Amino acid sequence: MSDNDELLLSSERLDDLLTHDLKIIQSPEVFSFSMDAVLLARFASVPAKGKVLDLCTGNGVVPLLLSTRTKATIDGVEIQSRLADMAKRSVRLNGLHARVTIYEGDLRTFHQQSGYGGYDTVTVNPPYLPMGGGDRNANKHMEAARHEMHGTLDEIVTACARLVKSGGKVAMVHRPSRLIEIINSFTRAKLEPKRIRLVHPYAEAEANMVLIEAMRDAKPDVKVLPPLIVYNSKKEYNAELMHIYYGDTRAGKKES
Repeated sequence: MSDNDELLLSSERLDDLLTHDLKIIQSPEVFSFSMDAVLLARFASVPAKGKVLDLCTGNGVVPLLLSTRTKATIDGVEIQSRLADMAKRSVRLNGLHARVTIYEGDLRTFHQQSGYGGYDTVTVNPPYLPMGGGDRNANKHMEAARHEMHGTLDEIVTACARLVKSGGKVAMVHRPSRLIEIINSFTRAKLEPKRIRLVHPYAEAEANMVLIEAMRDAKPDVKVLPPLIVYNSKKEYNAELMHIYYGDTRAGKKES
């Protein structure tokens, strides 16, 4: 049995993050990361050093990916015990325990532990659906990943605003259908949107994700970036997606 095997529970597997030899622990019993988390980790502005925080960290994919872009210390907060434990083990497995710390806790009260305004950048991939919206899932882990069971959008944005320093950045990935709501929530919390990028599965398709970054206590001045198109007409990843995932500009086949 290898050391890696000892870190896995019976239902878990070890997946390759396809960059810097990083691995991540996942399980079909809980919500696995998807493209939105990868895009967020590449979109967010991160300092060369300092402190970065990822909220709704799940199994820790965003902190792991952010570790390849900065020498900053990185914290992650996850309320679900099972996911927080998986994230902690993934951090150890990748030898990142000196730089990445996972906290099991409620993002709405994390400022009581960390203090106000301690982070240069805060990232968040929150649940996309308000309570009562969309189909409910019998699996409690899936339900919490998709629905705002542990914090509304306003509560999550308020937590970001409490935790980021003045002049610091908050980056979020969400659904375009809630973009106006997100912008309104940001501005109420003194987070001024600075960059917005829509993600489209195909050039002719409506956007199905939005990446948005705001700055604490800044003046209004937003840039709408060129759209990110995931697949070309041959159902292959476009070159930019290949670069995001693999650090490679070659076109590649869509994953099955």
